[in-house]
Amino acid sequence: MFEAREFIVYFPFDQSVLTAEAQSVVSEAAQYASAGGATQIIVVGHADTSGSAKYNVGLSQRRSKAVADALVGMGVDGGKLAVDWKGEAAPAVATGDGVKEPLNRRSTISINF
Repeated sequence: MFEAREFIVYFPFDQSVLTAEAQSVVSEAAQYASAGGATQIIVVGHADTSGSAKYNVGLSQRRSKAVADALVGMGVDGGKLAVDWKGEAAPAVATGDGVKEPLNRRSTISINF
């Protein structure tokens, strides 16, 4: 039985390119979604507080798009994908402004059945 699950893809500082480790997480998410017949997959991009808020919105958008594109490239139905981005507004780890926090540089993949 498949249950709703979240996968987290991390990014290097100021980057939106998937690392080998990130590709592995995306691949695992794609396989899980396909095997269970996911009805909806939500990808949300995030950034840490280093850099301006405006810049971080764009960076988180690029991160979510990179993950979504990779999922589609791995056979996930693009019609079931929803893509969003939060910039630095929804950190995994609360920090002050201007803090380079690796756990906040991420995209989440939420898979629903």
